Amino acid sequence: MDAFFASVELLRYPELRGQAVVVGGRRIDAPHTRPDGSLQFARLRDYAGRGVVTTSTYEARALGVFSAMGLMKAAQLAPDAILLPASFEAYRDASRRFKAAVAAIAPHIEDRGIDEIYLDLSDLPDDSLSLARRIQAAVLAETGLSCSIGIAPNKLLAKIASDLDKPKGITLLGPDDIPARIWPLPARRINGIGPKAGDKLAGLGIVSIGELAGAPRELLCRHFGPRYGDWLHRAAHGLDERPVIVEREIKSVSRESTFERDLHPQQDRAELSEIFTALCRQVAADLQRKGYASRTIGIKLRFADFQAVTRDLTLPAATADAAAIRRAAGLCLKRAPLEQRIRLLGVRAAGLQALHAARPGDAPQLPLLGLN
Repeated sequence: MDAFFASVELLRYPELRGQAVVVGGRRIDAPHTRPDGSLQFARLRDYAGRGVVTTSTYEARALGVFSAMGLMKAAQLAPDAILLPASFEAYRDASRRFKAAVAAIAPHIEDRGIDEIYLDLSDLPDDSLSLARRIQAAVLAETGLSCSIGIAPNKLLAKIASDLDKPKGITLLGPDDIPARIWPLPARRINGIGPKAGDKLAGLGIVSIGELAGAPRELLCRHFGPRYGDWLHRAAHGLDERPVIVEREIKSVSRESTFERDLHPQQDRAELSEIFTALCRQVAADLQRKGYASRTIGIKLRFADFQAVTRDLTLPAATADAAAIRRAAGLCLKRAPLEQRIRLLGVRAAGLQALHAARPGDAPQLPLLGLN
């Protein structure tokens, strides 16, 4: 999907089309209605805190503002950009509808997240370009949103191709196109080469995918290990044998929140408790929506010094009940050190089983415990 979260916001606020818009603010950054009925939007220059950019429109990206960037840094690059809080329920609804629209045309789908999927078109009678156009039209009709499609012999190349002609692009990429279209790109454009590997490659004088393709396999294996080095060599040549996996077993569901300021376990107990309860409810809603119940509930804490701790609790029976998850997570919290300020709090549900396998009355009756 093209700038997915930002595009969903533009459906709500069409007057912002064509402007630099950044999603990632707080609830207090939501638009306010003026006396004349018009909306007043927050500006990035007025933001103060530690939040990060969730996404941005292409106009904001042209100014250097990208996802995962700190909002304070983004404000230096685009002070006049509009700042909006994220609306995750709206994004999840749009995600469900876009995937349903695609599935009606090409049902062999691998779900890769809220705004991305892989499709296997090999068994469909129409040519790939016609299918891509039908898919784009169906998604637009169902959601009002645009998507970009990459068509290639495998998932690795299709992923790269889908980003080459955004927005609203359809890119066909064959093996013969690799030298001209893929090799000039930065090595980091290959999904699976992260910041550390990219920096290490740059230290070896390898910046582009073409330079990676020309590097001796032995050199890559010596510096990155035999398995990853061999994969780097194959990926640079556009080789990928992974199939499209229609059903992927979910192993866990989690939600976490990074705070605008470090919160004290005692002084900010009420605020922490409210956030903690909301996270538990979100995890429960995610479990119910996905059709799972959980046997293991856990928490994650990251403190002001960036040290992190986790605690888990295995229940006598699986549950997807928000109150039961809150009680179990509270027990986990009792076992965690709470002597210093907290910058992140998370709740995780693991040991999943299909909801029909867990009886409705199986929710454990544990004492309700809050933050101490």
